[in-house]
Amino acid sequence: MSRRSILAICAVLAVFVYFLGLGDYGFIDPDEGRYSEIPREMLETGDFITPRLNYALYFEKPPLHYWLTAGAFIALGENEFAGRFFPVMAGLGCCLLTFVIAKKITGSAYAAGLSGVMLASSVLWYGTSRINITDMTLTFFFTAAMVSYYYWYVDGKRGAILAFYAFMAMGVLTKGLIGVVLPGGIALIHLIITRQYRKIAPLFSPSAIILFFVIVSPYFIEVCRRNPDYFQFFFIREHFLRYTTTIHARYEPFWFFVPIIIAGFIPWTGIMWDAMRAIFGKCRLVDSDSGKFLGLWLAFPFVFFSASGSKLITYILPCIPPLAVLSGASMSVLEGREFRRFVIITSAILIPVAITGLILPAMKNDPDYHAMISPAMWLSLTLIAFWALSMFVGKNRNIPAMLGIVALGAMFAASGAFEVEGKLLSHKESCSVAPKDADDVVVYQNLMQGVGWYMKRRTVDADVLNELAFGAEHETQSGWFISQEDLRDLWHSGRKVIVFSRRKDREASLRELLGVPVREWTTSADVVFANW
Repeated sequence: MSRRSILAICAVLAVFVYFLGLGDYGFIDPDEGRYSEIPREMLETGDFITPRLNYALYFEKPPLHYWLTAGAFIALGENEFAGRFFPVMAGLGCCLLTFVIAKKITGSAYAAGLSGVMLASSVLWYGTSRINITDMTLTFFFTAAMVSYYYWYVDGKRGAILAFYAFMAMGVLTKGLIGVVLPGGIALIHLIITRQYRKIAPLFSPSAIILFFVIVSPYFIEVCRRNPDYFQFFFIREHFLRYTTTIHARYEPFWFFVPIIIAGFIPWTGIMWDAMRAIFGKCRLVDSDSGKFLGLWLAFPFVFFSASGSKLITYILPCIPPLAVLSGASMSVLEGREFRRFVIITSAILIPVAITGLILPAMKNDPDYHAMISPAMWLSLTLIAFWALSMFVGKNRNIPAMLGIVALGAMFAASGAFEVEGKLLSHKESCSVAPKDADDVVVYQNLMQGVGWYMKRRTVDADVLNELAFGAEHETQSGWFISQEDLRDLWHSGRKVIVFSRRKDREASLRELLGVPVREWTTSADVVFANW
């Protein structure tokens, strides 16, 4: 079987693994609950302009991801599979775009296929593609913009520059100004460092700029018309203050993303040294000009977010497609000692990871960790089995098959982690046992976004504001944001009340506050109290 055929089979299997069990585990809080509840409320209220979370104003993100999720709910039903459908499609779409740009740069279908498979099977990419958050949607539009720019840079076609601006506009509608700042900054700097000064003016094509504003302006004009505070909150607080300060309490050191990208690129971390060398022309499939483009695409978001006062793991996603292109090109020409070095480094990473997964849950004196013993063993044994099979195939010099087995093994092993996370961080189980005829549903000291989604109603937030602080200050919110004393009064008011609490860290204080509950249900994630 040819190496192209092997990679094609891997690509088909990757699509299968991406969708495998996609709807089998509950929405993982807080992010999945939030980004599923907002579109659910849009469908319920019919208001697709003003985003609301738990029925309170929520202006942290633009609406495109919400609109896509709402569309999936309409087409596929309000369920977990539908909520994760577009992130999965965005993740796979980026893999296809990575193949396209790698083929354009290297001229090798084999190197391009390796690039796409490496991206699809890197653990951070695979994991983020299967959860309902905005980052993968943004990364798809970001990647599409960079591919469009490179085609314009090489071929000079007007349609490519229009596509570049259109995808940047959709990035802005997904997550704000970052959708234009990053790809636009990369394109401009690339023209400068390659001394293509004559192309700078055409980059700012008037027709393309008009297209950009035609796409983004209608929404922002309308939402600001309906909500006068939107501009200050979204553009000032959520952009400039979020980047330059620590108002979101997400400060991390400057080097935060270094271990993230190294660990997130498993099982391909062993090729990263060669990938970095390819930026500087040390790979015969990547010329100096293309190396500068890919290196800038990788470095600019990395440095930009490293300098930010707010950091999350998923911010690094836009860096991974160019890393995959560089890695695929490097892997396709590895021979002899260089390939053996990759195998040794990969083994040195995967085997300790697998062993840790086998022994760590049993060593922890924590019931939640003990619940993870069985799935952790399955994950680790799967990883070891696929690694051993890849070594056997590799000894017979069937290198593409070996790489394909490593890729599929990483995805299969990672897929089981979602069931564990869903059990520990989802409110699906607790909502399934909670009575549905309550007068009031209360969440205690934690917003628990998924409770509203599963209960299909608004929750009373007791002793917590967090990201709903802005919404709590606007419109009429009486009775929906209450103190501990208010909760105690509500509990003894004669109304039917159920209270959700995170079991590990807030259950004890809630028991003391309410006294002995009439009924209670304890699940992996929560404890639920009812007063009737």
